[in-house]
Amino acid sequence: MAIDHRKLGRELDLFDSDPLIGAGLPFWLPAGAAARHAVESYLYDLERRNGYQHVYSPALGKRQLYELSGHWRSFAEDMFPPMPMGGDELVLRPSLCPHHALMYKSRGRSYRDLPLRMGELGGMYRAERSGVVGGLSRVRAMQLNDAHIFSPESQAAAEVAEVLRLMREAHRALGIEPSSYQLSLGGSNKRDWPEAERLLREALDGIDYVEAPGEAAFYGPKIDVQIADPAGREWTLATIQVDHHQPAAFDLEYANAEGGRSRPVMIHRSLVGSMERLFAHLIEVHEGAFPLWYAPVQLAVLPVAEAEDPAANELARAAIEAGLRVEVLRDGSIGARVRSSAERKIPYAGMIGRREAPDGLVALRHRDGRRLEPMPIAAAVALLSEEAKP
Repeated sequence: MAIDHRKLGRELDLFDSDPLIGAGLPFWLPAGAAARHAVESYLYDLERRNGYQHVYSPALGKRQLYELSGHWRSFAEDMFPPMPMGGDELVLRPSLCPHHALMYKSRGRSYRDLPLRMGELGGMYRAERSGVVGGLSRVRAMQLNDAHIFSPESQAAAEVAEVLRLMREAHRALGIEPSSYQLSLGGSNKRDWPEAERLLREALDGIDYVEAPGEAAFYGPKIDVQIADPAGREWTLATIQVDHHQPAAFDLEYANAEGGRSRPVMIHRSLVGSMERLFAHLIEVHEGAFPLWYAPVQLAVLPVAEAEDPAANELARAAIEAGLRVEVLRDGSIGARVRSSAERKIPYAGMIGRREAPDGLVALRHRDGRRLEPMPIAAAVALLSEEAKP
């Protein structure tokens, strides 16, 4: 029987919802927020180490912004209605790319500055129908792991290939296995699209993929990285899009090596999609038992009796100082606490009884039942810290 993230996510206190907030607007509880923060921090660091500069941009923009970008013409039915404000109409953004285009344009750019890789974990909003929203997989407000690369045409294929490499690295760390790659194409009458499709095909060299005519974004063709849920249903997790439309619409330029002006290519990419859809998949594929590095609680400390509380507190302090997420469980019998730790999918329980406490030892027990020989607290913390690296 397939795991349903909506049921399991609530049982594990990862997220929930409330009618007073509204359909398609889940909130993240402390356990889910801890797991999400660990993943976000990993993605931020991965991008930083690979040349991305991170920005923040507002979740609102004038209607004219989306008319210029093309979203209003092609996407208005999926956007929330404009809000009148001082003679303007403000709109909750359906994507981050128009803001990033204006951030690029806010400064003079030279070929020496490019490729410029601009990343943001930002909010975007879709007016999904009430009948289709649910859990984390279809929501109205989402946080997208987004980035836009502004590149000379001659370097665009290499940039796309590098994005594919980064995707594979992130997916391995998260425990995700893509089911297929899809090249989503548009109409042949689109100017610049044949060149954009050529760039994507060049980047996909050596990777098996299927073509999907008519599935492109309104501004350009794209690579969709598909994953399958435990029931076998496929959906898109990550995407790369090559866009000539918005650089032209926003009149983006850079000073080229010959002293003239050239227009960059805009590459849209998301390594893992939105945090909401990502965790809907992670909950199901791992059945709630996340890898140690993004488990909400990584270590449950279990003193067998009250006399072992000082030793348990020492272990907890040392683990927290090392950056681990720790809880000390004291209520109930030791057997009940072991079962509770396993039911909550906590990767490790640290048992301290009358044999361990006098010598400063802890007996680690994995959630799958495996037991390690008692070891010094410092050694246990070092072992968990090493295993907790993505």
